[in-house]
This record gives sequence, C-alpha cells and structure tokens, in this order.
Amino acid sequence: MGGRVSGAAGALADELPGWVSLLRAPNPGPMTLDGTNTWVLRAGPDAPAVVVDPGPADEAHLAAIAALGPVGLVLITHGHADHTEGAPRLRELLGGVPVLAADPAHTAGGAPLTADSTFGTGLDVRLLSTPGHTADSVCLLAAHGGERVVLTGDTILGRGTTVVAHPDGNLGDYLSSLELLSTYRGVRALPGHGPALADCGAAAEFYLAHRRARLDQVRAAVAAGATTAPEVVAVVYADVDRSLWWAAEWSVRAQLEYLGVEQP
Repeated sequence: MGGRVSGAAGALADELPGWVSLLRAPNPGPMTLDGTNTWVLRAGPDAPAVVVDPGPADEAHLAAIAALGPVGLVLITHGHADHTEGAPRLRELLGGVPVLAADPAHTAGGAPLTADSTFGTGLDVRLLSTPGHTADSVCLLAAHGGERVVLTGDTILGRGTTVVAHPDGNLGDYLSSLELLSTYRGVRALPGHGPALADCGAAAEFYLAHRRARLDQVRAAVAAGATTAPEVVAVVYADVDRSLWWAAEWSVRAQLEYLGVEQP
C-alpha cells in the first residue's frame, strides 16, 4: 500500500550479485506492484538453490522456478497468499524439499524458522525477526563471496510503502523492525515487490520518517474530531484511490492502537 509515497524508497540497485536471480510472478496489482518477487539464491552452479517466496499458485511461474533446480530449500518471509499460495505445489514439483516459515502453518518438511535456523546450502543465510507488517514477518540476511543482501519480504518494498496489516500486524513491532533494518547500511535490499534497492539501511530510515509523519497526521486528524478509522482514512489518505482505502484502514487501525486511541 503506497499511500502518498509512490516512488522508490531509495536508490535502486544497479545490479544483483551473481549468485542471486529473480523470477517475478505474473500477479501485478495495486497491492503487489509489478508482481511477487521470487528470489533464487545459489552458491555455485551445482549447489542447491534457496528459493525465497514462491508466490501465487501460477503453474507457469512455479514450473519456471522448478526449472532452475536443483533446489534444496524454500523459505517464506510471511504468510500472505501472494507469497505462499504456490508453496505446496512447488514442493510437489521439487520432490518434497523443505518449505520453512516462521509460522508452522506454512512450514512443511522441517522445523519453523527461528533465529537459530541453519541451512546447508553453501550460503550464509540468517533469519532477522522483523514482525510488524504481519506477526510472522521475517527478513533474511544472505551472504556469499563477500557480498550481502537482505531479503525484506513486505517489510520494505522496492516502491512505495507497505501496510501494517492490523490486527495481525503491529505498528510498534514494525517501527522496531525498521530500526533493526536501518543498521544494514550499504547492503542491497531484495524486496517482496518492486525493484531491488541499493541500501537497505537508507530505505529503512526513509520508511521510519514516513511512518512518523503519518503518525503526526493521524494525531492531527483525531485532534480535529475524527473518531473512527474510516474517518481518519478519509482525512489522511484523501489523495489515495478510494479502492485502496480498505488497506489504508489496516494501517490506520494500527496507528490508532499505537497512539492509545480507543476504537469503536
């Protein structure tokens, strides 16, 4: 959900590391931008790949992922359907490889992701717990050959800003997650939607500034007499297409909760 911010959250990455490739799912839309990004990481030509976020249950997209085998592992950044719907079918196509997520509901063939999870793929992949967009949102710090990337799921997008999906999402958690990501200065961000960004830390700081400005706008709307989330949306998101106000209402409810404003 982009709100008034429609451009990139920072400078675009000029290129991807040689061990990273992108397959974009054919599911473009207001909430998915150009489509869901499926990232494929591989330490070398014969090493098992790590697939991050299979995307929707689109047979051609899943077949294209499987064609990049061997694949040793599928990782999930969060449980929204545009990232996970295709996971069961992809697992079939790949002969039952593990699909791992923080949420056990989206995990198959292994244990749910934790900060202690390790993966024998020739890549150094570490989980960063980044709740906020959803309760189960994680980012992945991957390193190989002296290069690092952060796979940010929907916590940071390549273009625009994301929703805090209240009540599952939590703004306080989200701000803390952005503060964590702001420490990864100079590390490329590979988002769940939109283009890759050159600097994860800079993008996180941009998001933090945007969220703080939004909170000021919500405070002002409440002070002016807005008493419900739809009333706040009508003021703060007046320049956003009304067809997206339902998503804006998620974030507003999270903002009101964060500010301690009782909601009917």
